[in-house]
Amino acid sequence: MKPATSLRLPGSAAVARHGFWQANRWLILRRLSQLLFLALFLTGPLFGLWIAKGSLTSSLTLNVLPLTDPFFALQALLAHHALEGKAVIGALIVLAVYALIGGRMYCSWVCPVNLVTDASAWLRARLDLPEGVALNRSTRLWILGAVLVVSALTGTAAWEFVNPIAILHRGLVFGALYGAGLAWIVVAALFLFDLAVSSRGWCGRLCPVGAFYGLIGNKSLLRVRAVAREKCDDCLDCYKVCPEAHVISPALKGEGRGLGPVVLSGDCTNCARCIDVCPERVFDFGPRWKNHATHDVLTGNRPDKTSQAAA
Repeated sequence: MKPATSLRLPGSAAVARHGFWQANRWLILRRLSQLLFLALFLTGPLFGLWIAKGSLTSSLTLNVLPLTDPFFALQALLAHHALEGKAVIGALIVLAVYALIGGRMYCSWVCPVNLVTDASAWLRARLDLPEGVALNRSTRLWILGAVLVVSALTGTAAWEFVNPIAILHRGLVFGALYGAGLAWIVVAALFLFDLAVSSRGWCGRLCPVGAFYGLIGNKSLLRVRAVAREKCDDCLDCYKVCPEAHVISPALKGEGRGLGPVVLSGDCTNCARCIDVCPERVFDFGPRWKNHATHDVLTGNRPDKTSQAAA
């Protein structure tokens, strides 16, 4: 039998110290954001109120604002498809937004597949299952490159034929009226893959859409920062909940060359779960330029209670 300590769920200490809301506020806000994006498309087929027409691939909001997935637009251009002016404008708008706030915020704040993979990760933690197959993080970049090559060779937006995001979104939006059999098959497949094969394997290791948005937001201004990293008590809760846990150490521990507290990796999804679950309130959001290394981390010293009280 595994020791009881291994079954403690990450975030329980934060709940005990700060209350449920403070330990889950960013998670709750993310879920509301994901549901809001779905609701914008659902009002049309359900109630005849067309706030957003189309899908996450290409849409028109309030008959005014065009939005286009730039990954889809790039595939279309490589396939020598002429894009309408609105589609080009929509792609540029999306590119600009995610370049500023972090490309992979799309993965954690918009993408409906995140609901599925997060549910799988939650159940995996509940069951205390092993991590499964360790897939290489660069795999999704190879898949991204292959998709673009295939699009250019075949004259099609190749990924859109098999894109789980598009399939699930269409199933959820239009399936409300016409059924969503394929979408539920995709949901089950992704859930079981992450649960039984590779922990967070789809979003973190295979999805070319996430890889593309990670490249877009690699230099984004809004970042997670370990601003109070000298308070870290090594509980590891942030690592357990982070979908891309490798991004934490450089900012939290200053590993390498005395790095500052800002999480700089484009792999970070800005999901803010590390902010939620940390009982010591080590993390927050902030601009990337506030990235000054602290003396305590660089020297390996931590302030004791006496010095903290004096401060």
